[in-house]
Amino acid sequence: MDLLGVDTGGTFTDFVHFDGVSLVVHKVLSTPEAPERAILQGIQELGLLPQLEQLTVIHGSTVATNAVLEGKGVRTVYIGNRGLADLLTIGRQARSRLYDLAPRLPPLPVPPELCLESGGRLAADGAVVEPLTASELAELVAAVSRLAPRAVAINLLFSFRDDRFERAIAEALPAGLFISRSSVVLPEYREYERGIATWLNAWVGPLVEGYLQRLADALTGARVQVMQSAGTTIAARQAGTAAVRLLLSGPAGGLAGAAHIAQVTDCGALLTFDMGGTSTDVALVDGRPALTSEGQIGPWPVAVAQVDMHTIGAGGGSIARIDGGGMLQVGPESAGASPGPACYGRGGVEPTVTDANLVLGRLRADRFLGGAMALEPAAARAALEPIAQALGGSIEDAALGVVAVANEHMARALRVMSVRRGVDPRTLTLACFGGAGGLHVCALAEALGMTRALVPIHAGVLSALGMLAARRGRHLSRTVGGRLAEQPAEGLMQGFAELEREGRAALSEEGVAEAAVEVQRSLDLRYAGQSYTLEVAWAGVAESVAAFHRSHAERYGHQLDLPVELVNLRLVVEGPDSGFALTPLADLPTPQPTWGEAVGSGPVAIWERELLPAGFTLVGPALITERVATIWLDPGWQATIDPSGNLLLVRLP
Repeated sequence: MDLLGVDTGGTFTDFVHFDGVSLVVHKVLSTPEAPERAILQGIQELGLLPQLEQLTVIHGSTVATNAVLEGKGVRTVYIGNRGLADLLTIGRQARSRLYDLAPRLPPLPVPPELCLESGGRLAADGAVVEPLTASELAELVAAVSRLAPRAVAINLLFSFRDDRFERAIAEALPAGLFISRSSVVLPEYREYERGIATWLNAWVGPLVEGYLQRLADALTGARVQVMQSAGTTIAARQAGTAAVRLLLSGPAGGLAGAAHIAQVTDCGALLTFDMGGTSTDVALVDGRPALTSEGQIGPWPVAVAQVDMHTIGAGGGSIARIDGGGMLQVGPESAGASPGPACYGRGGVEPTVTDANLVLGRLRADRFLGGAMALEPAAARAALEPIAQALGGSIEDAALGVVAVANEHMARALRVMSVRRGVDPRTLTLACFGGAGGLHVCALAEALGMTRALVPIHAGVLSALGMLAARRGRHLSRTVGGRLAEQPAEGLMQGFAELEREGRAALSEEGVAEAAVEVQRSLDLRYAGQSYTLEVAWAGVAESVAAFHRSHAERYGHQLDLPVELVNLRLVVEGPDSGFALTPLADLPTPQPTWGEAVGSGPVAIWERELLPAGFTLVGPALITERVATIWLDPGWQATIDPSGNLLLVRLP
């Protein structure tokens, strides 16, 4: 077993190498213009180039995410049924700001000149309403050739019932185009959401495909897997055609890692926050990460299965400024990897959260990245000085203000995923990861009234570590429709069997043995007349109806005496466990701290995390430094090292 997890972030690219016995972690600055360059640099620095043929690389990619957020997809033609060419432009007509009388129009997904119409229309029951003639197909192909796109998205009505017309169009189009069919990408009802998913897949698919091909060529001999948004992995050679399923690739790795650590530590349900250089992702993990099919990226809905999380623009690189009203603001703009925070000494001059933590003594200039990268305190102070002058205080006061504002942004995000969902955060354990998470974990726990926190081992690279624990898998779905009580169980099992054959075939192509595949079946259900669904595990018709009533009562506080409708069948196929496991800490002698100063806390003990033995306990204020992160232990908090090296934090009475 030789596994390498790689997570490409906005500021750093993280590596975790597991050879079956021990772990080695590493970080390099990201190269956003060519992400594979940073990956190759890290692999070379880890000394793994000579052993690529024995290596399995599991990669979390931001290529699809960045392309969507920056609006840098390829030229794409959208094909819909006659009269529905502007479907994606009309959308749901929802307003993001309800009382704004002059709202700014969102960007058009596809320009009108690239939207084409076609026959081949089906009714809701699958009957043909309008055929697709040979002459019409020829005209469509000629129009596509004239427009010269790189990709084509095909989204015909009710194609999830019968995909013959979508297949006919795809087969007739010129070779060399990246073609995305809704009946493959998302065979579910709701033509707008299905259309957006199909267009996103086509819009960024060639970019993802090209990037993964360049990476595979550079890593010749290695087996390359890519993390999917739902927390399972897919072979790189298959991932290029499934770009829309990679939009939360990196964050999904972090949640897979958090779930793995939760099992090891027996911490129960977690409220997690992943704070990197650019953003913070917040989620709930109870056994395994929760999934949703109602996600969003930028202004677009993403209806494919993905981890359920809330993201805000608050990270170590978030830029602080004084707004027009004289108020201190932090983020969402970020200094990124280049030039980065001022203290990186790479040309950055704007103050960031990282600069504030350095000024406060919560980062050590000589121990950043284990001493591999020296920070410049003078540059951090110079960047914060304009903030201090505007606020009429000292540079230290300005730094405290920057950290406080950033903490409030993150606390608000944590409440979105807990309090607003009816979950009391005081019953959960706050788990932090990402390079900057450990600096804020105690303050955020106190803001939510929480008394327990967890800082996993290698928390600064947990997304990369989680990729080692992830299984290969596929998440499949299909719209069925009708009242559940009227559906014969045999018919539902036949539908599940068709999805299972598709999923098993995909895993078989990756070399997963038939006997090693695990299958989970579920249903999307709703009361008659409702628009939204709840997912319940399949346990038979009557049992699933009863489970839906209970789930509705838990979520909304009531249940109704109405028929239960079936909307979608869902099925997950997963390969075997990767075999990755944390190794127990070696016996270590009792460590001794060094000492430093922190603003507002006076003298603080500074501990090297790699030297802390299992069972060792320390109290705040303290700094715990490690190769890929720093943890700030506030006064009134106690930390204990568990046998695997995880830090268990408790608020002292």
